[in-house]
Amino acid sequence: MDLASGAKRSVAIMLAALAIGCRAASTPPPAHTGGELRWGGDAEGGAPFVEADPADPARVRGFDVEIAEMLARGLGRTPRFVQVAWASIEASVERGDFTVGMSGVEDRPELRARHAVSIPYYEFHEVLAVRPADASRFTNLRDLAGRRVATLGSTQAYAILLAARDSFHIDPISYDDDVHPYADLVAGRVDAVLLDNIIAERSLRRSGGFVIQPNPVATGHYVAVLARRDSALRDSIDAILRERMRDGSLEKTFRSWNVWNDAQARYIAIAVAQAPSAAGGSNPSSRSPAAYLPSLLRAAIVTVMLSILAMALAVAAGAGIAAGRVYGSALVRGALAAYVEVVRGTPVLLQLFVLYYGLSSVVRLPAFLAAVLGLGLNYAAYESEIYRGALQAIPRSQLEAGRTLGLSEWQIFRLVRAPQALRLALAPMTNDFVALLKDSSLVSVITVVELTKQTAIYATNIGSWVVPGALCALVSLAFSLPLARFARGLERRWSGA
Repeated sequence: MDLASGAKRSVAIMLAALAIGCRAASTPPPAHTGGELRWGGDAEGGAPFVEADPADPARVRGFDVEIAEMLARGLGRTPRFVQVAWASIEASVERGDFTVGMSGVEDRPELRARHAVSIPYYEFHEVLAVRPADASRFTNLRDLAGRRVATLGSTQAYAILLAARDSFHIDPISYDDDVHPYADLVAGRVDAVLLDNIIAERSLRRSGGFVIQPNPVATGHYVAVLARRDSALRDSIDAILRERMRDGSLEKTFRSWNVWNDAQARYIAIAVAQAPSAAGGSNPSSRSPAAYLPSLLRAAIVTVMLSILAMALAVAAGAGIAAGRVYGSALVRGALAAYVEVVRGTPVLLQLFVLYYGLSSVVRLPAFLAAVLGLGLNYAAYESEIYRGALQAIPRSQLEAGRTLGLSEWQIFRLVRAPQALRLALAPMTNDFVALLKDSSLVSVITVVELTKQTAIYATNIGSWVVPGALCALVSLAFSLPLARFARGLERRWSGA
């Protein structure tokens, strides 16, 4: 896959989604107001679900868009799209941000336990994608024992991989988008990808470099999700969906987006006669918080190790940059100043993407190492300014006194300047470390599952952020409060010296 073109496409999608979100967010009426059917989806997910129309980026298109229009017409309303992150569709529909959520929403037992869910309108298959050289070796999950398998987080595929982790010792790798799993498969970072056949086929047409195994791992369905209080409206939507199945409207839409197949024809024929029952399986929402603690603790350890290593790199590099800007030549000072301004002036997310994906053609950094380097080098720029300010805060008279006593510049730095500068820098250093602990959540974009990412997965599984959020906050406070107390103790000791 051409990562540069992929990055451009991602930026274009983000800008289009922002334009759509801004248009939809301008003084929105309540979800049930007047003749509108406000429905939510994620334009970043792309075709064939929902994507920004290239001819007019403020509009969306896709088969979910067309189905939403069918539902609106059947209800005598006008459809209005609301941009929302895919992972937030269920929470937003309960808040009343919109009435119906549709954007490849998967039918799951826990979804039906928490919301009003329509009958399924499309049947998909979870399929494995592997490199051509591995097509004969990796035909099912059992063959992938001990291997890294990628997917989207908070999906049916991710739940399957979590179960396979215990059964076959598979290493699930969670992504926030459906582009980079396949890019990393082609690049050799992962051994397989498990995702919906629609997503797999789209990625194969877009970039190539892998094959899709013919035997599906599992079957799933796409549904429309409504708030629990809207069960009556859900029943009306079910009737409309059955009628659109019966008169061929859904088939026409799916054919226009090249997602119609024989399996879909069989499913539609059954669905017309009788609404499919809810998806089978156990309900994860019934699991107690204790069941998620091991995963949260493992993620917390990742967060701590990542933060410590990144901060150590930031301190070392920041001290070197500060010393160079204070003692270096004009050329050195200029180069280091440019580094500081570039790093501080660009988003850390962009820096992580460049390190992990942009440089993959030159060096393929492991995700954890890329995370350490990305956060460490980013915070080094901020640390260097703290140290430079502290060094320059030492009175010039003390430096002149040291030179008068015959001390070398190194001795003056080591004995006079550095100890006092360290006392001045300690408080902001502590603040930066606490900030880095929180910024470690950003590394989930390059597949590192740290505490906040694992918390989001937990919250999605149980349909609530209350318990997961409280646990995450407690763990984060357990890290940051002792550090702050330690720093204050050092300040008091040094101030009294």
